[in-house]
Amino acid sequence: MDRFDAMRVFARVVERRSFTLAAEDLGLPRSTVTDAVKQLEARLGVRLLERTTRQVRPTLDGEAYHRRCLSLISDIEEAEAAFGGAKPRGLLRVDVHGTLARHFVLPRLPDFLAEYPGIELYMSEGDRLVDLIREGIDCVLRVGDLRDSDMIARRVAMLEEITCAAPAYIDRFGQPASIDVLDDHIMVGFHSSGTGALLPLEFVLDGTVREVTLRATVSVNGAESLVAAARLGLGLIQVPRYHVEDDLKRGTLVAVLPDCPPTPTPVSLLYPRNRQLSPRVRVFIDWLLRAFDATRGGGDHDRDPTGARTRH
Repeated sequence: MDRFDAMRVFARVVERRSFTLAAEDLGLPRSTVTDAVKQLEARLGVRLLERTTRQVRPTLDGEAYHRRCLSLISDIEEAEAAFGGAKPRGLLRVDVHGTLARHFVLPRLPDFLAEYPGIELYMSEGDRLVDLIREGIDCVLRVGDLRDSDMIARRVAMLEEITCAAPAYIDRFGQPASIDVLDDHIMVGFHSSGTGALLPLEFVLDGTVREVTLRATVSVNGAESLVAAARLGLGLIQVPRYHVEDDLKRGTLVAVLPDCPPTPTPVSLLYPRNRQLSPRVRVFIDWLLRAFDATRGGGDHDRDPTGARTRH
């Protein structure tokens, strides 16, 4: 194994904190990964990793060498791609909010793979703020305001939110004419995945945001279950409009209080601040920004990852 490949192996071991997981990521035998790191340590004359029965972590020398490795790997990959005319290749790991993936990402994915046929995409679904470095994820796409994070966040879209309910619910409780008459109504409760708290309904009236918490006889923590419960007439819900567009067209759900909608919900792409991005990650990020631009007509993507409110 040459020095460049050994650097790539070492960098993955540091990121995954595991020889086994690094070997799986790189498609190599575990013994090959172990030997590569041992040979690096012997050549450099320093101990790069502290090994215990539970985990592997870099020494101070290992951390410094890891940073240099990432910079060199990125430079070499970029140089080879630029001068060789080669497109990025290899495994790309992304984590995406499920409903967002199915509506925005998957329909456009064939175009991305046609443009970059050498990239293999692994896409997991979730809505928690994953540890990208430890879990081997290159970038994540999230819906909602973000808690403090040391990751870079790029806002890719603002989703229009809507309040809605089933016709059966409207027949029973009536179509509210204003926020002030909601006391006799009920909602399908939605629990934040970040805090576990029951989220209030939110309305913007004359430029002011008002939060209203109604009685909830049913509460859930999944977006699909939230919409399913609303279709059954179990209460008012607030969701991104794209999620219920077909229901609105079919009449299985109807809009409620459209003149005072919830605030729009941000969609953000996050990736590590202190890790050099590989060419395949950069082209994916650029493609994803263009894909969302096509749906909303462009805008400013940069965003600080602050806030506490998490929407579905």
